[in-house]
Amino acid sequence: MTRTGPIRVLVIDDSAFARKVVRECLSRSPAVEVVGIARDGLDALEQIVDLKPDVVTLDLIMPNLDGLGVMRALPRFPNPPRVVIVSISNSESDLVVEALRLGAVDLVHKPTALASDRLYELADDLIAKVTAAAESRFPTAAPASTAPPRAVAAPGRRGVQLVVIGTSTGGPQALTRLLTALPAELPCAVAVALHIPAGYTEALARRLNGDAAISVVEAAPGAPLPAGTAAIARGGLHLAVERGPSGLIMRVGAEPTGTPFCPSVDVLFESAARLGPAALGVVLTGMGSDGVAGARAIREAGGRVLTEAEASCVVYGMPRAVKEAGLSDGEAEIDQMAARIAEQI
Repeated sequence: MTRTGPIRVLVIDDSAFARKVVRECLSRSPAVEVVGIARDGLDALEQIVDLKPDVVTLDLIMPNLDGLGVMRALPRFPNPPRVVIVSISNSESDLVVEALRLGAVDLVHKPTALASDRLYELADDLIAKVTAAAESRFPTAAPASTAPPRAVAAPGRRGVQLVVIGTSTGGPQALTRLLTALPAELPCAVAVALHIPAGYTEALARRLNGDAAISVVEAAPGAPLPAGTAAIARGGLHLAVERGPSGLIMRVGAEPTGTPFCPSVDVLFESAARLGPAALGVVLTGMGSDGVAGARAIREAGGRVLTEAEASCVVYGMPRAVKEAGLSDGEAEIDQMAARIAEQI
């Protein structure tokens, strides 16, 4: 995407205080122009038509029409803006998960009057995520009638015991498409590292567990990870998987690793590499290069790595980095990834 001017942003929030802070934070970047503010969802939809912003920052709890109502309306626009959710951690976790599944690109924590001395600390994070959103593709949530067919369980002929998945921007929707297409009889375990703030992964795992044929859980320290179960790393904590006396077990912690991401895809993938050829890495949509070192470790240990094809990525960053490093054994669009995994295990 070639941009000839600043990123045009519409700030949507029913709190005058939050609108002021978000606007002032974004105004710190010369690459961003706040073109308007909206006080509720109905006001927002009118301004989206009039102002045609590139990105909107979206509150979820608003009168008249809430944030989810705005999200559901956006696919009807000819060139919809990308969405960055501005939310209060934990208290809105289920709403945030639904917004991400509907196509929101990313999220930041909402400023509150109770933390006024720290409000402007979110400026760098907000600017970075708005910038990334402006360069992303608009992810559309497919209706249930067009969900990808569930993959056929493979007999485990390659001896894969663990599939590790890494993703970032656009990840919640990609995980929904992938995990719900895996068969109940999956002969291996799955572990996921998703770049997401703390407080949201329990709600995401709970929602995916209700939709998927396999079991989906939030990672827990020392818990077993049996075949047919997917564990999602907790936001703010690393996840590693290792062999125990009676099978795979999860290791969860926040030890410094030299990576800016927590959870880190590299940390998860490098732990999987200790399983040798029994590990399969999968790198999905995301910004940056987290996963390259881990993919290299898996390949050097005799395992294999798949990457999401550019055509279905919200941000073709992490898969591109792995592919350009010569570490991808194959690629597929997200709706074909479950079938490709089934072929590899």
